Amino acid sequence: MSTAHTVIVAVLAGVGFVFSLSGALGILRMPDLYSRIQCSSKTITMGAVPALIALVVGEGIVSPYAARALIVGFLLLVVNPAASHALARAAYRAGVPMWPGAVRDEVADDE
Repeated sequence: MSTAHTVIVAVLAGVGFVFSLSGALGILRMPDLYSRIQCSSKTITMGAVPALIALVVGEGIVSPYAARALIVGFLLLVVNPAASHALARAAYRAGVPMWPGAVRDEVADDE
């Protein structure tokens, strides 16, 4: 692997690590379930996708790892937002309270 590939892999892995770390810190710092879901879904997706692309670049596009990594990355981009939406909706319907400092409950305003 050339130096350029090594640099690209390191940068992509670093970006993935930073996003994943910020997601983990956000989960610890956010005040309620809904904020944690929002924080984790975006940062986990943006943490895993660059790491998977780094794997593809590092191993080469024609490898067993590349096809699997690209499939997993695509599924993350499609399934993660839908799953986080379903989780938040189920929590709301189950009566999980919002943080008292929330500006407003838009779902309750629409009903």
